[in-house]
Amino acid sequence: MAQADGVVFAGGTFSTVRPPGAAAGDSETPAVNFVALDAATGQPTSCTLSFTVGSGLATVRALAVSPDHKTLYAGGRFGAVNGVATSNLAAIDIATCKPRANFQPSVNATVRALAVTQDEVYLGGDFTSVAGQPRRYFASVTTASAALRSWTANADMSARAIEVTPDGQNVILGGDFFTVNGRDSQALAVVSSTSGALTKAYPAGFLARNMRVKDISTDSTGFYTAMENLSLPTRPNDPIPYDGRMAFDLGSFNERWRDTCFGATQAVEAYKGVLYSASHVHDCRGLDEFTERWERQHLLAQPVGSPGPILGWLPDTNDGLGEGIGPRVLAVAPKNDTDYMWVGGEFTKVNGKLQQGLTRFSGAQDRGAPSVPQASVSSTTPGKIDVRWQSSIDLDNSDLTYRVYRNGSSTPVYTVTGSSSPWNRPQLTFSDTNVTPGTTYTYRITASDGTNTSALSAPAKVKPAAAADPYAARVVADGASQYWRFDETAGTFAADASGNGNSGIHKGGVKLGVTTPNGVNGFNAAAGYLGTDGHTYSEHPSQTPAAYSVETWFRTTTTSGGKLIGFDSNNFMLGRTTDKHLFMSNDGHVSFGVLSGTNRTIRSLGALNNGKWHHVVAAQSPIFGMSLYVDGVLEAANRQVTTSADYLGYWIVGGGVPDALAGWQVGPGNPSKASFTGEIDETAVYPTALTPRQVTDHYVLSGRTASQSSTYSGASATRAVDGDTNGNWTAGSVSHTALEASPWWQTDLGASRTLQAIEISNRTDCCSERLTDYWVFVSDTPFTSGLTPAQQAARTGVWSSHQTTPAGASVTIPVSRTGRYVMIQLAGTGYLSLAEVKALTP
Repeated sequence: MAQADGVVFAGGTFSTVRPPGAAAGDSETPAVNFVALDAATGQPTSCTLSFTVGSGLATVRALAVSPDHKTLYAGGRFGAVNGVATSNLAAIDIATCKPRANFQPSVNATVRALAVTQDEVYLGGDFTSVAGQPRRYFASVTTASAALRSWTANADMSARAIEVTPDGQNVILGGDFFTVNGRDSQALAVVSSTSGALTKAYPAGFLARNMRVKDISTDSTGFYTAMENLSLPTRPNDPIPYDGRMAFDLGSFNERWRDTCFGATQAVEAYKGVLYSASHVHDCRGLDEFTERWERQHLLAQPVGSPGPILGWLPDTNDGLGEGIGPRVLAVAPKNDTDYMWVGGEFTKVNGKLQQGLTRFSGAQDRGAPSVPQASVSSTTPGKIDVRWQSSIDLDNSDLTYRVYRNGSSTPVYTVTGSSSPWNRPQLTFSDTNVTPGTTYTYRITASDGTNTSALSAPAKVKPAAAADPYAARVVADGASQYWRFDETAGTFAADASGNGNSGIHKGGVKLGVTTPNGVNGFNAAAGYLGTDGHTYSEHPSQTPAAYSVETWFRTTTTSGGKLIGFDSNNFMLGRTTDKHLFMSNDGHVSFGVLSGTNRTIRSLGALNNGKWHHVVAAQSPIFGMSLYVDGVLEAANRQVTTSADYLGYWIVGGGVPDALAGWQVGPGNPSKASFTGEIDETAVYPTALTPRQVTDHYVLSGRTASQSSTYSGASATRAVDGDTNGNWTAGSVSHTALEASPWWQTDLGASRTLQAIEISNRTDCCSERLTDYWVFVSDTPFTSGLTPAQQAARTGVWSSHQTTPAGASVTIPVSRTGRYVMIQLAGTGYLSLAEVKALTP
């Protein structure tokens, strides 16, 4: 592609052109491998050229315009232009649109790159001779008659790019080569414009062996290269291969910077302090921008002075046809005081709309409004409503202004500016403290780039909390780095309530706004996962700390297993790293798995696919290893496994891609699939290993009034407060711990009360003698887990009663004091089983 005086010249391998947006075969005009277009309107001009060849496929691979804008030079694989014989290189008189008869060089193979001065044409490609003389991959001819110059810069492999420095003293070469004029210089070299002698070499080790240069651009301060990483073995001690861009200073020709993004860069264009590039970039973690992602970005802009940050010019194409690389060439064409960025390549869509092969972007005005924000509202503290929303996307602006409107007012109650990109959409938050109890508040948000403003977001409604939510407060107080409450009713945004802005994205089959009684304190919404491709993933990647915890609530009856939550190196591709996860087997057991040399797992004692809400916490630390808690109780541990895989990744809830559990075999009942079927709620991640006491407290604060030191055969602590005094085990109303030292059961009455007595109903079908040597405790403050009865009794403020006679079928123990927390604990080793515990008040 090249341009001159408001006309853009495009070459390639094609036979027709058609208007923007037209489908293939509609309104097509013949164009044989070349078209000239008005830079501003995109309409074809009267200049038509036909590049043909006697046999095989003709193509135009390079175009360049002379400094005086009178001549267009074309290179490629062709034998004639408009019937005038030539050999892979031609000169076109722009005024008449005719090939010059006095410019007929003989080049024996494809020309892929051109650079032109007033007197010389420099060419690169696949050829090995020009005008019958040996020239390996690079050559130079005169502009006047195409006479071969003595200039020699022989390479050992094909040329891809060539550019003359602004002072005309040197020529920059790029391609697949490893040597130039017999000297070591891989993929890149600077040579004299008069002789071809090496001015600057870039020997082995400067780049990885599998890298090559696809394009070169210059400005007044430097030159810039488009890098591509091939599938070739690297050499020992090679630098890491990459597909990004490099910048070099003119004068010294030393490296200024390199970005180590992945996704082969095909073209670069330096213009007014910005380096524009065409690629299919999919991993830019080296610039702290994004890790491996499915949605490739094909057009980027960066400062010429540094590799980052990536700037807010982000139009996009698809991969398109052929190699599926997308855009391959860039050119800036000014006309009527407006600059147009022209892009050519294999794409068939631009910004999601039909547009094949060629497109242009105007620098004159903003072309579109930002996307509509997605909002989530909640209130967990009286007198305060938190409004959270996902930053919007605007393809030509990164800094956007957001306005929050309340109850239909046209005046915003809050305005803030934030920066975003398609891969980095930070969560923004407004806390509204000017609220009245009992009143419903509705919030809507707009995003503006200063010229265009989005539509209002969907209404989000909430009433201020009448009382503090103790569970949510404790999760935040215990240091959650990510806390998804799943209170959204629509959209793809999962708000983070931790205060750290680690929001998530719902993808695929996720049903939002499930309002049946949820995991925590009643009727807040939960997320329903349908067992298909639905999952929720963290928007921002993170590095897992050495110690961490993951916590979630779930309810299911599935017999196909599935992943509740886990850590993945990316959120869409097969064959990636995955560990630190909680998953269910077909038999309903939940496992906690980490990758520590090999896959290591611990497993719940009982099945949890009984249609009831369950609380699970997985924790790992260098000191205590792996721990798995179910419904507030430690059920499994492996103190020897103190490490997990260390990588940058995403937390994913509900499954992910089909192989998310590949290789995680846990014996009978292995999960049939990764996608979970059921409801999930209140998912949190912590940068520490929660203590047993913290886990128990979370369970109790969720609205569960009872917990116990362990659980035997699914006989949970809540059975002892279900209002059923039936002591027969088969009736399903008896709580039961495992065999252990000093087992305990406790309940939270929700508030301090005046207690007259504690009434205990015992197990009656057998084993009533187990409740003989035991203690009863009452306290206004929570009990400390892990203490012996004597240590518990010694705590300040704890009332205790040591019972040494058999309880029989039931027993009533006088108390006569205030208390909120009640505990029953065996004095020795044994099972603790209780049919019912009642706190009697006057």
